[in-house]
Amino acid sequence: MTTLVESEEHKALRTAVAALGKRHGRDHVREDLWAEAAKLGYLGVNLPEAYGGGGGGIAELSLVLEELGAAGCPLLMMVVSPAICGTVIARFGTEEQKREWLPALANGTRTMAFGITEPDAGSNSHRITTTARRDGADWLLTGRKVFISGVDIADATLVVGRTEDARTGTLKPCLFIVPRDADGFTRRQIDMELQAAEKQFELVLDDVRLPADALVGDEDAGLLQLFAGLNPERIMTAAFAIGMGRHALAQAVAYARERTVWKSPIGAHQAIAHPLAQAHIDLELARLMMQKAAHLYDAGDDAGAGEAANMAKYAAGEACVRAVDQAVHTLGGNGLTREFGLARLITAARVARIAPVSREMILNYVSHQTLGLPKSY
Repeated sequence: MTTLVESEEHKALRTAVAALGKRHGRDHVREDLWAEAAKLGYLGVNLPEAYGGGGGGIAELSLVLEELGAAGCPLLMMVVSPAICGTVIARFGTEEQKREWLPALANGTRTMAFGITEPDAGSNSHRITTTARRDGADWLLTGRKVFISGVDIADATLVVGRTEDARTGTLKPCLFIVPRDADGFTRRQIDMELQAAEKQFELVLDDVRLPADALVGDEDAGLLQLFAGLNPERIMTAAFAIGMGRHALAQAVAYARERTVWKSPIGAHQAIAHPLAQAHIDLELARLMMQKAAHLYDAGDDAGAGEAANMAKYAAGEACVRAVDQAVHTLGGNGLTREFGLARLITAARVARIAPVSREMILNYVSHQTLGLPKSY
């Protein structure tokens, strides 16, 4: 059963991570924060203790990301490296893969990117054209990926490809670990208007030769393994958005308490106070759904977690956009200055609505899977 009150351990973790975030702040150096978070055990809090992790789950990892975001220094690669890739390898990887990757992901000495999105397919796993074919004992992987985060700083990329089912001839998704320096594996940085420490890349895989042990898990269970990574991605994206929204809201509240135009601070006026209160309510409601999704996932309820993770991501994305918008509006012209750093969040907040899956696709999921309405496609 999902608890609505956080445990003392979670409260203590929040306090500790918040202190870390405050030390680094909005002008943090990503590498320094990543290294300290790793040293304190926060990056691998969701990974098994047997492989150097904290033995917790996505509930703990999402809490870490949320608090760093609330301090103005979210680490985007936490969504990818420990949450998606670490979870998939921990659940489905071979013993050798676990020993090679999990301790290094937990202590921050190695990172892994995740490559699913394609130019024509988006993140629709059924339309992915990146294919893997056998060549003796090896695999040859060919295809393109786009909007892949942090490939330049990652030691490898967990690439979603498709292999042919020998019995049916149909293509099925599979996951491959592709080293950064693999022959035929090239990248091109995408020129983004969004300014972030983690860059976005287009990838080309031209007959990238991989050993047999580059395949993660069972070749026949690719879809199950894929969604084992996508549900944590949605939960962590919700944490990212909630943290960003809280950061913006906190600045707006502080400003509204101090800024005086007539006789009283502007926060005394309901036209200012009520929208900020509503933003806080929306963020709190989104957090509850995120916590439910994390609890279901950590309990092994993949089906229940799928629905809740999508809802959490949707709610958090909407709450984040509204909170950032209201924060900027509260500060007026100051909301667009570098001093307060809120203007850059206007663009960043949109990411939570778009990635890793759009809000429209989430509405499709809920209408089909939850409400049982017919599909239009």
